[in-house]
Amino acid sequence: MKPNELKYGDVDRLIIDNVEEGEYLVNRAVFTDEQVFELEMKYIFERNWVFVGLDSELANPNDYFTTFVGRQPVIVMRDANGELAAFINSCPHKGARVGHHRKGNTKQFVCSYHGWTFNTAGECIYIKDQDSGGYAEPFNQLDHGLYKIKFGTYRGFMFASLTDDVPTLEEHLGEAMPLLDLIWDQGPDGVEEIPGRSTYTYDANWKMQLENCIDGYHLTSCHPSFMNVVSRRKAGESDNQQVKSIDFNMLGQVEGGTACMPRGHAVIYSPNAAEHERGLFLHKDELVERCGEAKTKWMLATRNLTIYPNVQFAENASLQMRIIRPISVDKTEMTIVCIGAKGESDAARLIRIRQYEDFFNTSGLATPDDTIAYEDCQFGYQGKELAWSQGYSRGISNVKSSADELTDEIGFDPETSSYGKMTDWDESVFYGGYRAWKKFIKDGLAVDGKD
Repeated sequence: MKPNELKYGDVDRLIIDNVEEGEYLVNRAVFTDEQVFELEMKYIFERNWVFVGLDSELANPNDYFTTFVGRQPVIVMRDANGELAAFINSCPHKGARVGHHRKGNTKQFVCSYHGWTFNTAGECIYIKDQDSGGYAEPFNQLDHGLYKIKFGTYRGFMFASLTDDVPTLEEHLGEAMPLLDLIWDQGPDGVEEIPGRSTYTYDANWKMQLENCIDGYHLTSCHPSFMNVVSRRKAGESDNQQVKSIDFNMLGQVEGGTACMPRGHAVIYSPNAAEHERGLFLHKDELVERCGEAKTKWMLATRNLTIYPNVQFAENASLQMRIIRPISVDKTEMTIVCIGAKGESDAARLIRIRQYEDFFNTSGLATPDDTIAYEDCQFGYQGKELAWSQGYSRGISNVKSSADELTDEIGFDPETSSYGKMTDWDESVFYGGYRAWKKFIKDGLAVDGKD
């Protein structure tokens, strides 16, 4: 089988999914093969809902930001009437980009090539020298506006799709919606991006990040420097009073779980024995009154959530949002940002930011460790004699197709789950993502007649 000849049934050969017999393996070609990457871009990122941002980034009329959906440049904006929409960032005349900045506020976009002008509703409001252009009637009948793509929001989370042939956004998010509620409802008016986003690249496949956020197994071996810093602070060796470090060694004292949902979403979760160290804890009384005891407990809990295929929310040391943008089979762009409750107190915001800087961020104690690990894996994948990765076996005998006491308490019904000590470091949480990966590609190949 040559990768550029992949057909419907061939994708099955890249994943051995035989959980009933205790076997789950992923072929390393899914991380290295350029033709596989092309299929991912076409059928996962460009025929699917993709996260594009928080609506708080577009707080005012005529606010906009530029981003990507798959490989295609996009402008997301709020028009003069307050309506949100997304458009391809390309002038319909000769194709030049019209939005050059990462974000801003403007009443109109003027194409710098030939001067065509568009308002923030995407409408073409001026064609230079149109009256003297000698245009024929077929041209006049064309839509000269920016190309509008499918767009939707859940609470303040914004998503876009390059095709209309997708489920509703609510159907796509499914059982992940209660987990997004735990983020959004941390403030009476939702959450917002805290200024200071970072963007960087690493030289490895995008799915390394997708896995790592819900991979507890690497914690004690990949981040010993952070563990040592926390231990020394607890021993009184630091005068730093601003940073309230999360002690991950306490995970051994709690039970938690992992869960997979349809369409690739996944989460790891456990009650937080150190919830009092969180900035959000300063608003606990208000949260309990507004949201109830159970929901507040899970807002303050440890949770890492993946919304497939490109956004993750890490709620352990502070609350981090990661947006994944695949660039090539072995290069990935990451945008990371701290998010917090709108209107939270200065004291809570200070704790949140200091914890974020401490563990997350490009200069934190976690991110460099993780990215080096990804690149080490990508380097090791050059050893093609090793066809299969064995990193999917921990917890396979504990997988169940039902909820547990914690998922019931949170209020979602997973497709599969596993429950036990957090230090069991379950790897079955990866299964849902690869099942969705396979389904999206196979469905796309079938639609294109390659079955």
